[in-house]
Amino acid sequence: MTLYEAAPKLNKRGDALTLRMERFTALTFVLLASCLCRTFGQTCEGKCGTKLDSCSCHPTCESLQGCCTDYKEFCVDVRPYSGTILGGTDLVVLNASFNESSQIVCRFNHDITTVGYVDERSRGHCISPLLMETGWVPLQISSDNGTTFSRDGAWLSVHTGKLDNKLKAILVNSTKWQYYGTPTVGGRLEMMWNTSLVRAERVNVELWGYRETGDPYSDTWRGEWTYLYSLAKDQPNNGSFSFLPKPAEKGLSAWEVGSVRVSGSRHPDGAWNVEAAWTEDHALAWHLEDAFRHNSAAWALDKCLAWDRLEGELPRFLGEIVDCPCTLAQARADTGRFHTDYGCDIDKGSVCTYHPGSVHCVRAIQASPTYAAGQQCCYDSTGAQVLTADSIGGSTPDRAHDWGSPPFRSPPRVPGQSHWVYDVLSFYYCCLWSDHCRYYFKHRPSSDCRRYRPPGSAVVFGDPHFITFDGVSYSFNGKGEYTLVSSAKKQLTVQGRTEPVEGIKNNATKMTAVAMKEASSDVVEVRLGPNGLEVLRDQKGLSFAEQSWMDLQGVSVFSPTSTNVTVMFPSGAGVEVRLRAGTLTTSVLLPDAFAGDTLGLLGKMNGAAADDLVLSDGQPVRNHSDPEDLFSFGASWAVSHDAALFTYDSQKLLDEYYNAPRHDPDFIPEFWIPESPDDPLANEASQICSGEGSRFCRFDVLVGRSASMGEAAKASFHSHMSLVDDLRPVISCGWLSPPTNGKKEGTTYLQGARVRFSCDEGYALRGSSERVCHNGQWSGEETTCVTPSNVAGIVAGSVIGALALTVIMTTIVLHSRRQKKRKQADARSEEDAPGAAF
Repeated sequence: MTLYEAAPKLNKRGDALTLRMERFTALTFVLLASCLCRTFGQTCEGKCGTKLDSCSCHPTCESLQGCCTDYKEFCVDVRPYSGTILGGTDLVVLNASFNESSQIVCRFNHDITTVGYVDERSRGHCISPLLMETGWVPLQISSDNGTTFSRDGAWLSVHTGKLDNKLKAILVNSTKWQYYGTPTVGGRLEMMWNTSLVRAERVNVELWGYRETGDPYSDTWRGEWTYLYSLAKDQPNNGSFSFLPKPAEKGLSAWEVGSVRVSGSRHPDGAWNVEAAWTEDHALAWHLEDAFRHNSAAWALDKCLAWDRLEGELPRFLGEIVDCPCTLAQARADTGRFHTDYGCDIDKGSVCTYHPGSVHCVRAIQASPTYAAGQQCCYDSTGAQVLTADSIGGSTPDRAHDWGSPPFRSPPRVPGQSHWVYDVLSFYYCCLWSDHCRYYFKHRPSSDCRRYRPPGSAVVFGDPHFITFDGVSYSFNGKGEYTLVSSAKKQLTVQGRTEPVEGIKNNATKMTAVAMKEASSDVVEVRLGPNGLEVLRDQKGLSFAEQSWMDLQGVSVFSPTSTNVTVMFPSGAGVEVRLRAGTLTTSVLLPDAFAGDTLGLLGKMNGAAADDLVLSDGQPVRNHSDPEDLFSFGASWAVSHDAALFTYDSQKLLDEYYNAPRHDPDFIPEFWIPESPDDPLANEASQICSGEGSRFCRFDVLVGRSASMGEAAKASFHSHMSLVDDLRPVISCGWLSPPTNGKKEGTTYLQGARVRFSCDEGYALRGSSERVCHNGQWSGEETTCVTPSNVAGIVAGSVIGALALTVIMTTIVLHSRRQKKRKQADARSEEDAPGAAF
């Protein structure tokens, strides 16, 4: 504990002079240490992340006990480390020391500054700003009013929808807020917040609005947050506020999306970058003009028609977004490209406000390349995709991806807000505040899954066992660091580290770390830690205590628990790491763009199992059933010293991996499963291990000497096989429309699906009454419904036509016969005439 941390524990009636002297002594010590560091060239000022000759400013220096003495003074951490994208979070700078005269300025992402302060414990504070981007951003801190920025850290900016509820103000009954003014919705509105988010006795409650100006898809396109007006001033900070909304003054009601901010009363109205609690951004129905309350449906229809005209003028983006998975199972399994939509999550009760009838939705993780558009896919309780052509709750693409996309800041890439302006408000206009969804779905139709191709999957688990992308399974028990997957075309590398299983005589290993990167992305490493999985970004540990999702440079990481981590790259590649019985189960999912372009221990993903086991020099393994040949194959994929992605932050890792061959030639594993009836684990292995994949289970029990490892291997094998089954390609025949003046029964369009048709009363069915999806094509003929009078007319016309044709043909035949008889009579008359016998 530092002197500053201990200071508050002084008796409240203690000598203030003593406290000042302690602060002065500590400050003098820090300044002296800093001076000595500079004298000997050992300072970390401006050198965070580097290793110096005599000491280190690299994140690994703490565990290696080689930090420069001023490391924590200049390479700082902050708490909390994350907050809303809208700003207003008060964060404290840990470990660094300040004095009462320090004038703190904090610089976020190199160009956005806020004014900080020093508290009574001599700790520096920053206030996070509005950032209009998510993910980790650099943070520099100045203590001389912005003249120099000597301290370096980082800050995590979080999408308002992904932020934990305890870190934001909550709209009580949010549906009422966003329907306010429509028929039957009125009365007082209420909001709540955690009072610790705003450390002030009295607060102001303000409305802020968001809009986008300029020409879409041009350099003039800008997003703008603006203070609109105060709902209340100088209110007690008791954590709740209610009010009776009224229409905004003329002009202000033009702001239709925004957020309510709670901040200390001492600040001027609309002051930027002050400690505050924000609600989520939402539709401002409750402050719209009188015309909305007078006739909300008519008002909304006018807005819907205006949006319809605008959409007709904007570029079409539908052609470049990824197709939806065909089934809920595929959508949940394809974790490299799709992630749960926080607004419709089956694991959280399926509260799907905007997608009635759906139980789960996912979003494409990556925005489309040109237009930064998004894809959303929703599914019903049967696991079938819900289409907007069948239901208001169907899947809808987005002109602006809800989560934004690099480089952020400008529309349509502003996280959350661009999506509100172009995709959500229009849904309110056309579907929720009026009943004219046809206009919305004309521009936001569901894409079905006919172009969707599930990813390939491979896995490594247990002691280590491998199943390649093309289904070849084998075991490799080397000790070292190896290439699991590499792709030259996509510049993807995934490496694995194996270590000996502790406490056994047999030589067996297990996977203990996986490191990966794609192109110029951050390096992400997932490894075994004392309390679960540890995640490192560029060799510095990440904490998921505050956020489960993090956007890094060129990669995203999701860790809902300490035993599960999913890493997602822009290419659509996904790496899932699960902790089971002290070993890592690592699944790699690659979209078909990787086909034919993968090498490493997980094989060549091309649908041909024969070429999966190839040494790094291109030579095939001679005998796939010989464990010694497989051992040579695995050893050939040891990573080179220069290519290793791992972190070496302990003496053991330095000695056994960094300063040693990446494949340990002296480590000879147990190649064969020992089969001895006297083995005390033999009976347990027989009980635990049965059925498909039992050899992996038996190996881990009898070689790894652990029943729990065997059970984990069995579970991992079956999980992988379930994943393969979930990702099995599905054939779709595409959507079928109901006939005009008729109905259809069935909204599933996959292989074997049946769709039945019927006509409304007064109409008759023509074509097929039932069609079946078979090999990508619908059986039967197109179905139509016609009026009975038309049927009678058609029948009568056909009968009359047939009769007329018969009459014509009969007339022709009779006429021909008469002509023939007349010719025959004329010929006989000539024969009977005089002289005719000459």
